[in-house]
Amino acid sequence: MDRVNSPVVYVTGAAGQLGSALLASPSIPPEVEVVGLTSSDIDLTSDTSVNGVLAGLVEGDIVINTAAFTDVDGAEIARDDAFAVNSDGPRRLAERTAAVGARLIHVSTDYVFGPDVPHRPLTAEDRGDAPRTVYGASKLAGERGTTATDPSAIVVRTAWVFTGRPPVRDFVTTMLALEAQRETLTVVDDQTGSPTYAPDLASGLWEIVVRLNDDPASIGGGVLNATNAGQGTWCDLARAVFTAVGADPDRIQPCTTDEFPRPAPRPAYSVLSGKAWSDAGLTPLRDWHAALVDALSGARSG
Repeated sequence: MDRVNSPVVYVTGAAGQLGSALLASPSIPPEVEVVGLTSSDIDLTSDTSVNGVLAGLVEGDIVINTAAFTDVDGAEIARDDAFAVNSDGPRRLAERTAAVGARLIHVSTDYVFGPDVPHRPLTAEDRGDAPRTVYGASKLAGERGTTATDPSAIVVRTAWVFTGRPPVRDFVTTMLALEAQRETLTVVDDQTGSPTYAPDLASGLWEIVVRLNDDPASIGGGVLNATNAGQGTWCDLARAVFTAVGADPDRIQPCTTDEFPRPAPRPAYSVLSGKAWSDAGLTPLRDWHAALVDALSGARSG
C-alpha cells in the first residue's frame, strides 16, 4: 500500500462496542489502512504512550477516538479515572493531530447535557452544560478540551448505543437474556432518547472518513450528532426487543426513574437532532426500529 496516497485511520478503543463495529464494518473505504488500538496498545492517560504510539501520524491521517470510561455509575466513585480517560485522553490525541495536520473524530455522548434542556431534539449548537453525572462532566470536558486544542476536530455525539448480539453486553442483549429468565420485567418509561445501532453509527463515521479523505475542507471542526432516527423510552426499546423476537411486549411493565434509582442520574430527555449531520451532506441514519430488527435477525425468544 502506498503510504503517500493511503491515509492511515487509527481507531482507539478498538476492543469496545463501537470500536469493534468500526473494525468489522463493510463501510471501511478500500483506500485507507486501518489500525485498531486497544487499551493494551495505547494508554490515553499517558503522554508518553500517546506520543509514542502515534509517532508516525502525518497530515492526512485520521484518528477515530471511541475509547472511553463508560461505567456511568462507577464513575461516581472513580472520578479521577473517568476524567483521565474521557477528558485528558482526547485532549492528548488532539495535541497530536493538531501538531501534524491530521484529523480527529472524537465520539461523545448525550450525557453532556444537564436536566434543564429544552424538550425538543437537541441540536449540535446546543452546548452541553451542567451534566448531573461524573461521566457526563468528564465527557463534556473532553469535548471542550479536544476542540480547544484542535479546532479541526470533529466531535460526534451519540446515544443509547447497542449491538444486540453477544458477546456485547448492552441493554438489548440484557433484555434478551431476561426475556428467557423472567415472566415479566419492569423498565423505566420516563427517560427518552435515541437508540443507536453500533454498526449504523460505524458506517456514518466511515462516511466522514471518506469525505475527509476526498476533500478535507468539506467538513470542518465542531459538533455533529449521529443517532438512529426516531426516539423512545427504555420501556419502548425493551418492548421492541420482545416484539422482534416473537415475545409478548406486554410482559414489559413501565416504571418511573424514582422507582428504579441508580447511583448516577440518567437524563430524562436527551433526543439528539441529526440536522447538522444532514446539513453536512452526510447520510442520515435509519429509524432505530428497523435497525433493531436487523440486529436481532435470527434471534429467538427462550
